[in-house]
Amino acid sequence: MTSGAAHRHRSTSAPRKGTVRLVLAGLGRQLTGDERVDLAACLPLEAARALTTQIPDTQPLTGWAFVKDLAARSDASLATTRWDTGSVFAAVSAYAGSDLITRILHQLPTGWALLFDRSELTPAA
Repeated sequence: MTSGAAHRHRSTSAPRKGTVRLVLAGLGRQLTGDERVDLAACLPLEAARALTTQIPDTQPLTGWAFVKDLAARSDASLATTRWDTGSVFAAVSAYAGSDLITRILHQLPTGWALLFDRSELTPAA
């Protein structure tokens, strides 16, 4: 009995392949330019395809709006979507490295740093 519970826990703690594609496709709709190209070059082929087959939106979403959009597309709860997004972005960060993630975050609206497990820094007024 215990091994089944442990197995269920492991299978739900990491995002499923479809979730990874959903998050990367969503990110692909937000990124443009060199950051998009450089990120795709860092990722495994299947992940890069999920990212680059999307046409970038003309108006980038805030981090929270991104999570809400993914939740609506996947019919998942906001909490689950936020968790899955953070898990996928942790892997993306490991492939991309800190410098590229910093460049990506400079391109995106507010709220994205938290999705990449970074502090959201705002200029002093």
